[in-house]
Amino acid sequence: MSRAEDIFQKLIYFGEEAIDDFILNMQTEELFLDFKQSIAIGKNGTTLHKDDRKNLAKCISGFGNSEGGVVVWGVECSRDIDIGDVAKAKVKVKNVYRFLSWLENAISGCTIPSHNKVRNHIISVDQNGDGFIATYIPKSDLAPLMSTVGNNIYIRSGSNNVPAPYSVIAGMFGRRPQPNVELLLQDKSLEVIDNADEDILYPQSIDNPPEKSLKISFSIRGRNESNVIARELYLSCDVTSTGSDYNKVLFRNYNQMDYIPNLDGNLNIITRPDLRLPPLGSIKFTNVDVVLSPLVDEDLLINGVIGADGAAPKNFRLHIPKNKLRSFVAKSFREEENKQALLTEFFNDYMVM
Repeated sequence: MSRAEDIFQKLIYFGEEAIDDFILNMQTEELFLDFKQSIAIGKNGTTLHKDDRKNLAKCISGFGNSEGGVVVWGVECSRDIDIGDVAKAKVKVKNVYRFLSWLENAISGCTIPSHNKVRNHIISVDQNGDGFIATYIPKSDLAPLMSTVGNNIYIRSGSNNVPAPYSVIAGMFGRRPQPNVELLLQDKSLEVIDNADEDILYPQSIDNPPEKSLKISFSIRGRNESNVIARELYLSCDVTSTGSDYNKVLFRNYNQMDYIPNLDGNLNIITRPDLRLPPLGSIKFTNVDVVLSPLVDEDLLINGVIGADGAAPKNFRLHIPKNKLRSFVAKSFREEENKQALLTEFFNDYMVM
């Protein structure tokens, strides 16, 4: 997860508390974070104010041409001589849903070419309809992006969006667009299984295996989020610890890939040379079964990485400390527990992508 995406997820998860934390700790504007006040403080108007549009266009160009970033609308900054521009106070955006609509309508026209991966999220809204918005601007696959307000190409430099020097622009034009493969986890399910019907789970060398186990299944897929063809897509998984000798992590149905032999329980696969994944296309690497018993004596830890030739690798990790693993399995065995809620807990609380 990039620094910009990490900030955006924090704002989604903690809401207005994250803004309070920024102000309390005198958070500075920096390479991945910008604070803006909305000019649209009145009740009139039908489109984004020209100054707000100018700020939005500069941020999309600057962050999109750099490593991405987040704009928080509704925060006043003040200049600190020692550390720079810091979050000072909350100045809520008036009619936040209207402002969100204006932002959404303005994005496509802010840069050439358009940055179609910009996302907006309402952080919070009060009873008067006022609140805060976060705008997430990931690094663009189509850089350089030129702002349509002033026709400048910006890059992020410290806490500012500045016009790019000629040498930087020349380098951008000379850079071949790279694929971007994102991780997807799909086909998720959770069930309690009878081990007598699943003899493949335990070799005969294991004495007295538990009668029942918990099986969590999902598929690992890759999606080409770029505008270029992706080749030689790969997946590697390292099962460091299963939590118990009675637990298993099984990889299934990857026979359409070239397999690179590795230690038992680990997986190294890559697509065959003639396979090409078009923009917005997806591919299934493998199905995974995580089988957990009530007998737990260590953490569950799986590390993985996916990518493609020329693309930045994307790491992911599944980690459940042994005490939480025992509790999770025990809850799953209780019939009254909501299995869908447990499945959500498993992926949201313990899977880091």
